[in-house]
Amino acid sequence: MNEIDKLSNKLVKAFLKNKIISPLPLKYTKKLSEAQKFRKLCESKIKDPIIGFKAAGTGIPVIKKLKEKEPFYASIFKKNLLKSGQKVKINKSTLGIELEVCYLIKQSFFSLKGSITMKNVTKYISHMAPCIEVIGYRQRKKGITSFGDLCSDFGANVKFLIGQKKKYKRINIGNLKTVILNKKINQSVSGNTNTVYINPLNSLRFVLNKLKKDKVNLNKDFYVFTGSTVGVVPILGKGLYEGKVDGLGSAKAIIH
Repeated sequence: MNEIDKLSNKLVKAFLKNKIISPLPLKYTKKLSEAQKFRKLCESKIKDPIIGFKAAGTGIPVIKKLKEKEPFYASIFKKNLLKSGQKVKINKSTLGIELEVCYLIKQSFFSLKGSITMKNVTKYISHMAPCIEVIGYRQRKKGITSFGDLCSDFGANVKFLIGQKKKYKRINIGNLKTVILNKKINQSVSGNTNTVYINPLNSLRFVLNKLKKDKVNLNKDFYVFTGSTVGVVPILGKGLYEGKVDGLGSAKAIIH
């Protein structure tokens, strides 16, 4: 068995058993193109159903700072999806908590022949919802030095908690105020949907076109999580975190 197989097996085991391993060698994490290959290899070894995909690295200032050209995406497995208000256990490799807009996409998307544009993207959306994502590594490392760090480790997704879904309707998704807060410790961070790769719909378009390019086909409806509206918010204490998106609703997570 070669090194990449051994390491991917190790990371997959850590992902499935909620364990932490020593950091991956830089050659798999520094460049996004190598990290993408490593992520896809790891994802191919997991039997749990894929329920959707996340966009990551959607903040344009972060893209510029880390000298990347665009965000990336990663698969989301059923084991990492929880109902709003459920408990999430964190550890020293947890990076923080995010508040996002997510979309439920119709299976008919997979039979589209052309590419997704801002004009045709909405016909493939059935529902939308606010969502909390807890992000972190399965490795003993802190902080983000490259998109490859996040991408190689399953897109650094720990858990997703989706608020109440609403049937899709056109709202000004590029300018909604958002806030995530923990009243118990008086922590509150405000944001706006316009920080997400222009806006969440554009982020969705980006992910869907990447899925087309990679010839992904799930044969079912699926979620797309579009990226954080509040950046990566550090988890400063345990207890209830609530995220609110104006006009869309709220999602909750109990951190313990």
